[in-house]
Amino acid sequence: MNKFTVELSDVAKTDFFEYIYHIIEVYKAPATAAKHYSNFIKEFRRLEHNADIYQIQTQKYFQKFGINVRRVNYKKMTIIYTIHGSMVLIHRIVAASTITVI
Repeated sequence: MNKFTVELSDVAKTDFFEYIYHIIEVYKAPATAAKHYSNFIKEFRRLEHNADIYQIQTQKYFQKFGINVRRVNYKKMTIIYTIHGSMVLIHRIVAASTITVI
């Protein structure tokens, strides 16, 4: 089993915190936001061990993130990442519904 270090790009960090902020401010649900925050951290930690098991995405939407792009979903969100040696770079965290598959 491989061991990876997980890093978030600046854009992914912004995506993540905007998502949590949205839950707190729009839905007025800080407890839900805390739960989502915790579960996202668990997903990131899972990637430390399982990043290479997810299928490489070949759809056009993912090409802008480079080659060998992968995704993992949490709830209705998609974590888009690539593997570089022993490092996982998370590029974006987006609503799965915004991904266009052509």
